[in-house]
Amino acid sequence: MRFKTQSTRSQLPEVNLVPMMDVLMTVLTFFIIISMGLTGQQMLNVKLPQAVAEGGLGEAEVMSVAALVVGLDGDGNLVLNNQVITWNQLSQEVRTYFTQNPEGRLVLKADRTLTYSDVAKLLADLRSIGGNRVSLAVE
Repeated sequence: MRFKTQSTRSQLPEVNLVPMMDVLMTVLTFFIIISMGLTGQQMLNVKLPQAVAEGGLGEAEVMSVAALVVGLDGDGNLVLNNQVITWNQLSQEVRTYFTQNPEGRLVLKADRTLTYSDVAKLLADLRSIGGNRVSLAVE
């Protein structure tokens, strides 16, 4: 009587789990890093400003004065009320607006194709006229 040896039987395939574990650990690490980035404000202890309550300006009072909108087109031209104007005309209009509306706001809308330095320069010039009541519009 002969015994069968191992060599005559075909070998069963073995599953190697190490590459699968590497992939799972990489995916898990990716999601942990992404979730840490999404909760960055909580980790930095950022205190966001709150809405003004009693005794301050309400939403109706803030919205009652329409903002003066100044545009800066792609060619670097100043635009007010859909008309191209010069810097001297704009500064006179802004001063007139702020004397008539002491609580008024000025909003700068700049073309997306302009460089940041052009927009920042005009924003600084407008703030020299209007103080802290000048802001940059963002889409």
